[in-house]
Amino acid sequence: MQYKTETRGSLSYNKVNNMGVFPSETLARIESMAAENAVVIFSVSTCCMCHAVKRLFRGMGVSPAVHELDLHPYGVDIHRALLRLLGCSSGGGTSPGALPVVFIGGKMVGAMERVMASHINGSLVPLLKDAGALWL
Repeated sequence: MQYKTETRGSLSYNKVNNMGVFPSETLARIESMAAENAVVIFSVSTCCMCHAVKRLFRGMGVSPAVHELDLHPYGVDIHRALLRLLGCSSGGGTSPGALPVVFIGGKMVGAMERVMASHINGSLVPLLKDAGALWL
């Protein structure tokens, strides 16, 4: 993906291959939200995979910060930006494609497949310990 930065007035925009424009404030918002807790989940309230990931973390004794993008005022923009960060080509909107997206210790782990693979191969617990989300 090629990123091009455009400036319009006082706002800076990131343009991705003519697929649309989103403000760099959206990326700053994601960074800020991802840093607010040891585990942050970007979710859609009606998504079964999002529910499964939330249950996984809560079942491990982790209290994640959950952002339900369908209920968030900037949810559509955040979802589109997350899709681009994940390298997905679909444009977001009301479809929960590629959600949930999980951040641990402020770093993006990825979507459901990455989280479950980390859980199965045993690398999820050390990530959670390093982030201060688990005290085992």
